[in-house]
Amino acid sequence: MSWQCLALDLRDDPALIAEYEHWHRRENIWPDIVASIRQAGIEDMQIFRTGTRLVMLMRVAPDFDADAKARADAASERVQAWENLMSKFQQPLPWAGAGQKWVPMQRIFDLAECAD
Repeated sequence: MSWQCLALDLRDDPALIAEYEHWHRRENIWPDIVASIRQAGIEDMQIFRTGTRLVMLMRVAPDFDADAKARADAASERVQAWENLMSKFQQPLPWAGAGQKWVPMQRIFDLAECAD
């Protein structure tokens, strides 16, 4: 298993941020979205927020394929409906590619690699 870390910004609007958090509460997230995440080989996912910046940590299975997940998401009407809803709240990072939402982050430090 390995970890992946991604970042994205929210629109700078307190009401939209509150609504975004509402949709990510356990009782409000769509069950088929959770199922699509798990079916892709994502074993754990957590999203953190500071201000408008979001950071998502994903623990993925060894055979996780981000491109396959993207293709499955594109083919799923329900995932596309969720993504369309989320786009109301999200804005791409300034350095994101065209059409890119979540941008992979580069690990620059790992305490486990530091000798005592």
